[in-house]
Amino acid sequence: MSFMKPTTVTVPEEFTLEPITLNQYVLDGQVKTWNGPTTEVYSSIETLDQSGQLGPTYLGQVSAMDEESALEAIRSSVKAFDRGMGEWPTMRVTDRIKCMEDFAAKMVTKRDEVVKLLMWEIGKNYNDSQKEFDRTVDYIYDTIEACKDFDRKGARFLNDSDVRAHIRRGPLGIVLCLGPYNYPLNETFSLLIPAIIMGNTTIFKPAKLGVLLIGPLLEAFATSFPKGVVNVLFGRGRAVASPIMKSGHIDVLALIGHSSSAIALQDLHPNKNRLRLVLGLEAKNPGIILPSADLQNAVSECISGTLSFNGQRCTALKILYVHKAIKDQFLSAFSDAVDALQLGMPWENTLLTPLPEPHKPDYIQSLIDDALDKGAKIINKRGGERSSNFIFPAVLYPVTKDMKIYHEEQFGPVIPVRDFEDIQLPLEDMAQSNYGQQVSVFGTNSAELAPLIDYLVNLVCRVNLNSACQRGPDTYPFTGRKDSAVSTLSVHDALRSFSIRTFLAAKDNALNKGIINDMLRERQSNFVTTDYIL
Repeated sequence: MSFMKPTTVTVPEEFTLEPITLNQYVLDGQVKTWNGPTTEVYSSIETLDQSGQLGPTYLGQVSAMDEESALEAIRSSVKAFDRGMGEWPTMRVTDRIKCMEDFAAKMVTKRDEVVKLLMWEIGKNYNDSQKEFDRTVDYIYDTIEACKDFDRKGARFLNDSDVRAHIRRGPLGIVLCLGPYNYPLNETFSLLIPAIIMGNTTIFKPAKLGVLLIGPLLEAFATSFPKGVVNVLFGRGRAVASPIMKSGHIDVLALIGHSSSAIALQDLHPNKNRLRLVLGLEAKNPGIILPSADLQNAVSECISGTLSFNGQRCTALKILYVHKAIKDQFLSAFSDAVDALQLGMPWENTLLTPLPEPHKPDYIQSLIDDALDKGAKIINKRGGERSSNFIFPAVLYPVTKDMKIYHEEQFGPVIPVRDFEDIQLPLEDMAQSNYGQQVSVFGTNSAELAPLIDYLVNLVCRVNLNSACQRGPDTYPFTGRKDSAVSTLSVHDALRSFSIRTFLAAKDNALNKGIINDMLRERQSNFVTTDYIL
């Protein structure tokens, strides 16, 4: 493979970053200082060091916490939940909402710091980093509104068969939240925020990349919620998350990442039957280009679907199926569009930016080499060009089942393509796949599309018509079949995933009516209330 020549990077003044020492964490409602070992943090964005050598940029250091600190966090969470009797789980919903609004207001003041760190830590371009922050804030406020709606629906008494019932949603207990590196703010908070607002206590450990950007938010976490509601730890999952799971105190494992991590953590829990799971895992989302497809639209959407943020999205299109009738036209136009893309720095807002994981170019190379050895070709001229921190997207065709790229979720810039004459080929592949998150279908013939959609909705959980796969809008369900997900995330569904229906039942007689009326009139209970939140 040819190599792209490294160039000296000139960083615009507004995006320069001084090294950060993040040796703080949140425990018992306080920002505390960690005096133990730390881990150095580097960006794959290469700049000149003090000796004039071009290499990874030193961003700072972060706490490498240990088992003892992990056990302190679990003790804090257990105490705060207090078997459901703690201040937070028994608090009125209106008061929990006020705490969350306070957190959101404080978070907004840290926008510039977080956005800059997103760019440097994971190589996400400036526009997308801003969007991730703003979308996360919007998600918090949308969650607040959905929580109000949940409470409004519970602000009444039902009567069936002379039994009155007051049904609301209650917390599950203690939640361990582990987010992904590719959306270290948005997807992590899509777990953490609903878990908190529903009355659970939480332990949050950031992903392996995108850790420094949590630093500016620690004070907000510590001061917005009662002590023990949110504990924030840093360190390797094996050192921190493993002892937490072994303790048996975790009621919900909330994780977006790889299934191997989810399985390993589940296996550590001594009472797996009591462990609830909220998981967003791998996907191998296909794009199916039918003979009737609008070629220009299909190419444009497939470029976005395969290569937004270098293809480092669980919702990315990770394999394309192209009908033989339009294969040559599509591959020609698509390859030209890929080769026209520019690799640039995050502040230049290019689609392609340096890969944040140091080993990823070698891994992508191994997938390409394996496919070439087994008969595939690189269709685009620039495919496989290398630099120290990037490999240019390679369009591989024809891809067969004996190639690693067919089976593995590449999570990076390489695009496998298969052709088909009979639609049963991609359908059979999807049916046999371990994954079932989404699919994109490109076509204009409704008579052809209708029966196909009827089948696809039973193979995946979202069918995208003439558009790339994506998570948003956040009000729509986000989940998957088979190995792709457990539980459903969206603003509404996440609140359900982190809570359980619970209710007061009372025979409809004079005694019980009097007791309940007294409770309501004197506002004696935070649970038994018909207050309507506006």
